[in-house]
Amino acid sequence: MTDREPAVPGDASPPAAAPPRRRISTRAFTFGALAIALIVACVVSIWASSSPDGLEFVAQSTGFLGAAHDSATAGSPFAGYGTVFVDNPWLSVAVAGAVGCAVTFGLAWLVGRAAKRRPADD
Repeated sequence: MTDREPAVPGDASPPAAAPPRRRISTRAFTFGALAIALIVACVVSIWASSSPDGLEFVAQSTGFLGAAHDSATAGSPFAGYGTVFVDNPWLSVAVAGAVGCAVTFGLAWLVGRAAKRRPADD
């Protein structure tokens, strides 16, 4: 007789419970997710397409790309998916990706801290 077979025909008792799985801590998950995001932003982004994005492609194919104007942030240090203070193109993209991850992580952490449940005052 196996654990999955009922002891008595027609007995609908549940099978024996599986051993509890080990849970990963929130801190370990957070640092792991941040590490994966940094790898994607700093390493994988180097192989991103150099072709124009969708909006630019449509503007070019329909003929109104020449009417485009630079945005107000075009002169910022991180404009154009790179950094102005790093001369190497792939390193510039990697630094911009790392800074973007750090800023996004920081904002998400602040929102998480603000939304954290506080004990009710009695």
